[in-house]
Amino acid sequence: MDGLAIATRGLVKRYGAQPALQGLDMNVPTGAVYGFLGPNGAGKTTLMRILVGLLRPDAGEVRLLGEPFHRGDRRRLFGVGSLIEQPAFYPYLSGRDNLRVFAAAGPYTPTTRIDEVLEYVGLRDRARSKVKTYSLGMKQRLGIAVALVSDPQLLLLDEPGNGLDPAGIVAMRELLRFLTAQGKTVLVSSHILPEVQQLADVVGIVDRGRLVREGPLERLLGESAHVRIRVDADEVARVIELLAPRGTELEPPMAGDPSHRWLVVRVTSDHAAAVNQRLAEQGVFVSGLETKSDLEALFLSLTTTLPTGGRVGPPWAEPSAGGRI
Repeated sequence: MDGLAIATRGLVKRYGAQPALQGLDMNVPTGAVYGFLGPNGAGKTTLMRILVGLLRPDAGEVRLLGEPFHRGDRRRLFGVGSLIEQPAFYPYLSGRDNLRVFAAAGPYTPTTRIDEVLEYVGLRDRARSKVKTYSLGMKQRLGIAVALVSDPQLLLLDEPGNGLDPAGIVAMRELLRFLTAQGKTVLVSSHILPEVQQLADVVGIVDRGRLVREGPLERLLGESAHVRIRVDADEVARVIELLAPRGTELEPPMAGDPSHRWLVVRVTSDHAAAVNQRLAEQGVFVSGLETKSDLEALFLSLTTTLPTGGRVGPPWAEPSAGGRI
């Protein structure tokens, strides 16, 4: 577990007969942004609550910042900042005074640090305003400031983009990159997959309380890469035969254009030209070719399941009339 800011082994948590975590093993490298992804009810918030001592696991081991962690180890949490679910504040206190209250619950925090984190999250000009006058996005930014106020080495953020406008999301991304450049570690749980794709160094995907995939984002995207080719409907069988070794899959028919079909070839984008060349050499000419490698496709392939265990895309993931996934 050397070099890991967070490590869990065999982590189990149940709510009565309902399992929330089922032997979760995860590895969060020090100094990285770790994107923690999963559908609703997959166990993400349960894990975060365990990591800050709000819940006790039924079994398993947790290590924070290189040392074993147990619920009630308050001093270990001095090195951890967190924003879990909706932040709660004293509405009749100012933003600055709320920060002072939260800072007093942890290690000694100089007054200059409070002004510093207000600057980080873009609230310096509204620091004296009562929190009851803040918008949802401003409260979210104040929640991030609370997580940062003790200058932690490890930051746990549950849906940090909630309520933020596009400019706020970009500013948050730059802030988290600034923090990791200083050697800090950030664990981000988010449903905004394109944002995680731009932000994360490492990704862990959890489904039904189990970690189903984990690793450097670049490698995971490479594994999920594919090329989509559009051919005449009469050529489909021949194309599948020619490209069978590459794992070719036929997509459902497109509405409004029965004369052409899209096929998916499981190769990386740098092999797209080779696929096109192979078909052209055999007299098959494609009318469309797209390359795709994104986190959303990987996420859906790993977490969208039937009760029987088979995998299926939800209705909104079906190809549109334009043939796009």
